[in-house]
Amino acid sequence: MHVLSNRRSACDPDRVLRRAPLVALAVALGAGLLAVPGVLPDAPPGPTPPPVSASPVAASPVEAASTEAPSPAVPPADAAAGILEAVVPQVGTGATAVVAGSAAAPGAGPVRTVRVEVEGGLPVDGAVFAGFVLATLNDQRGWGRDGAMTFARTDGDAEIVVVLASPDTSAALCRPLVTYGKLSCRSGPRAVITFHRWVLAHPDYGDDRTGYRHYVVNHEVGHVLGHGHESCPAPGAPAPVMQQQTKGVPPCAPNPWPYP
Repeated sequence: MHVLSNRRSACDPDRVLRRAPLVALAVALGAGLLAVPGVLPDAPPGPTPPPVSASPVAASPVEAASTEAPSPAVPPADAAAGILEAVVPQVGTGATAVVAGSAAAPGAGPVRTVRVEVEGGLPVDGAVFAGFVLATLNDQRGWGRDGAMTFARTDGDAEIVVVLASPDTSAALCRPLVTYGKLSCRSGPRAVITFHRWVLAHPDYGDDRTGYRHYVVNHEVGHVLGHGHESCPAPGAPAPVMQQQTKGVPPCAPNPWPYP
C-alpha cells in the first residue's frame, strides 16, 4: 500500500528551509506510483494470446466475499463496486478465489456463463463485485441488447472468467502483454481487471468512477467475445467501448457501453 505522511518534525525553521528540496524529493520517491494515475506511460501491448474456446478447470468454490463492512470513508459508489477500502496493495496473496454462488440469466437469447474470481488479500467484497459485473453485462446497453445474448453467473466451469487482481498478479496473468499492473487485459477466456484501475479509475472519466468500471468490464469481456479494438470515429462522439479508453478518451467523449 502507499501511504503519504503529513507529520511535521519539530526542528529549526532555517534547517527546514535548507532541507526542503531533499525532503520533497524523498517524498516523491517514497510515495510510489500507484496512488498517482498516469505517472508511468502505458506500454504498447505485446502479441495477443490466441483465443481459448474452453475455460480452465474451475477450482472448488471459495467464498471470496468479506464479512467486513466498507470503511465509513469509502464513497457509496466505491462500496457498490465491492471496494471496502480505497487503497491499492501492490500484491495480494497471489492466488484468486472463486466467488461462490450463482445467478440465472435474466434475458432472452443464448446464455453465456460467467465465473468471477477475486485475488485474496484485497479489500474487496467478492459478492458485491460479482453482482456489479453481472449487472453491467446484463444492462440493456450491453452486449446482450435485443436478445443477442444473456449472462448467467456460476462458480463452476464457465465460458468467461472475470478476475479482479492486484497490480503484480494482474501483470503476471496478462503476460505476454506488458501492463505494468496498470492496464487490464484479456488472456484466453479471462477478463483480467487490475485493482489499480478498479479503485482509481481513469482521469478522463473525471469523478465518474462507476462509468469507468462499467467500461473496463464491457471492454475486456468484449475481447473474450471476439471483439477487437476500435478507434475514435469523430471528435466529440461517444468513444466506442472497444476503444482503448484506459490509454486516453479524447477526442471522443467517455462511454462505457457497447450500445449507448
